[in-house]
Amino acid sequence: MKFRKIAATILTAAMVFSAAAFFVPHTSVYADASANVDNVNPWDSGGQITLTLSGCDGYETIIVTVHFDGTVTSASGWGFDSYEIKGNDVVATVSASGPNSWAFNGSVGIQVEGSGVTGASLVSVEGDGTYSGGSNNNNNNNNNNNNGGNGGDQIDQTPAATPDLPDSGAVEGDDWLTTDGDKIVDMNGTEVWLTGLSWFGYNTGTNLFDGVWNCNLKSTLESIADHGFNLIRVPISAELLLQWSNGEYPEANYNHAYNPDLEGMNSLEIWDYVLDICEVNGIKIMLDIHSAETDAAGHNAPLWYTSNISADDYYDALEWVAERYKDNDTIVAYDLKNEPHGKASETDHAIWNDSEDDNNWKYVAETAGNIILDANPNALIVIEGIQIYPIDPVNNNFTSTNDADYYNSWWGGNLRAVADYPIDFGSDERNAQVVYSPHDYGPAVYAQPWFEGGFTYDSLMEDYWYDAWLYIDDQEIAPLLIGEWGGFMEGDNLTWMEYMRQLIGEYHLNHTFWCFNANSGDTGGLVLDDFTTWDTEKYEFVSEVLWQTDDGQFIGLDHEVPLGDNGIALSEISGAVTPRPTEEDTEETEETAESETSATTVSGETSETSGSEEAAEGSLKAPEGKDPSAMNKMLKTAAIVIICFFGVALAGLGTLVILKKRKKSKD
Repeated sequence: MKFRKIAATILTAAMVFSAAAFFVPHTSVYADASANVDNVNPWDSGGQITLTLSGCDGYETIIVTVHFDGTVTSASGWGFDSYEIKGNDVVATVSASGPNSWAFNGSVGIQVEGSGVTGASLVSVEGDGTYSGGSNNNNNNNNNNNNGGNGGDQIDQTPAATPDLPDSGAVEGDDWLTTDGDKIVDMNGTEVWLTGLSWFGYNTGTNLFDGVWNCNLKSTLESIADHGFNLIRVPISAELLLQWSNGEYPEANYNHAYNPDLEGMNSLEIWDYVLDICEVNGIKIMLDIHSAETDAAGHNAPLWYTSNISADDYYDALEWVAERYKDNDTIVAYDLKNEPHGKASETDHAIWNDSEDDNNWKYVAETAGNIILDANPNALIVIEGIQIYPIDPVNNNFTSTNDADYYNSWWGGNLRAVADYPIDFGSDERNAQVVYSPHDYGPAVYAQPWFEGGFTYDSLMEDYWYDAWLYIDDQEIAPLLIGEWGGFMEGDNLTWMEYMRQLIGEYHLNHTFWCFNANSGDTGGLVLDDFTTWDTEKYEFVSEVLWQTDDGQFIGLDHEVPLGDNGIALSEISGAVTPRPTEEDTEETEETAESETSATTVSGETSETSGSEEAAEGSLKAPEGKDPSAMNKMLKTAAIVIICFFGVALAGLGTLVILKKRKKSKD
């Protein structure tokens, strides 16, 4: 009897242990949180590091510590809830129950400002606490609950298996634009309205749009078209264009899991793919030389040249890109240089007069514009202003170094000089391609004098807008394109944004909103930190000045391809266009006429190809064997096997005892 009780107890214990095996591992076994360094980009006055987190499931909080070589004065980024500076280290934290939970097992970044920043390195990644709210494994379908009150439309993140695209139906050469007075018109003479946005990254070292580290490139471009933006202003560096022209292809930083269609492409091939996607969706491109050097802070350099990139390098970059894409009317405009600036008291500053000085923006813009028009006479040449202009240009032709002798403005926002020294490309036909482009912002970016003591629409018009640049449109000198405007939608800044939107609507000004990016520190973006969720409030605000029909259909700039799923083609407004013959078409026609016996003509453009580069160290691919979900499964399976083994062993022991007792009874 005693042996039976012991055996029964052992069997009961074995059953309990075996049952527990199916529950305990699911709540107590987690992989170690870790991160892969994808990219490090220092630029002396600051720096940036991008990481891909893994093994985050089950933790309430992930704590990442990064060390920066240099002095750190401020820190920000994307994918984290907080950033704390500890000497040269930045400690960034993200919570599974917070607004940035999408970053668990996703791509994140830390960016700093300071001095002497030469590098960055990952110190540690720690998981803390227990989260019981389910997996955070980058399920963007749940992000509506994690991005605050402005979270709106989700961009589809279904990866494209291949880079194959449908036939767009576009007609080559029918979408070039020109101007008529203060209007931009198509080849039929019909006024068009360029209403777009900026998406930066090709200037920062990402060598692609920022944010593709956490979103699908193709789906995001499609979503931009669907939301009615008919133009993307693409900030890019002269340095990157030069590298491409020399057969060098810096690695593009993107999430490989979300973008398998980009595998095997170098950064130039990805750029060409971007143009193809835009063509299929009816989007046009304006290339913006945002900085001479590839650097997230490169726009702070006041001129188009630096100690590393010369003025001739700048010209060479424009010549190469204009020649390469001279027959591709997806790129319809070139913004020659972002925000030339500098005060008179500063050593390096841009001027605008009739000289041939190295820092004379008028002279350089005319030279650069003619280089582009030599290759492509159909491109719009978009010219920004400078920062200062003499109050008395007759007696002070930029000779004074006293800042009080000048009208000051936003960087690139001062176009007073056009009244005295308009851009001249040498012929009426070429001058018809000129578009002037000021930048304008509200008090949240900088407290300019015209904001002091409060401001109204009328006071902004009188104190700044009209004399600085609006007169160009009002007097029909040339069209205007507000190259940058935007900001945070709160307080006086929202009031300014409302007035700027009013101005754009009333004067039908072309514009590109700043910006799509979530990681624009002083303005925010049209998407939230995950780069996959539209900021509904901001988008609805901007959508009021997007080109659309009375019944709300967005109007594109391609005559044959509708703008996204919610738009129409330009031919529905203007009619079809017969493309102008290209230089190659003309040459082929002449050759055919001269030789009637020729059976074929050889057309001349040689395609530029390059072998795919091997993935460089720091790829966004997770390290082999480090997939967090796979590791958790392995740990759970191992725990189950171990516990079941002990359960079976106990059961076997109990059975042996019972059999032994029965044998003794029989004996």
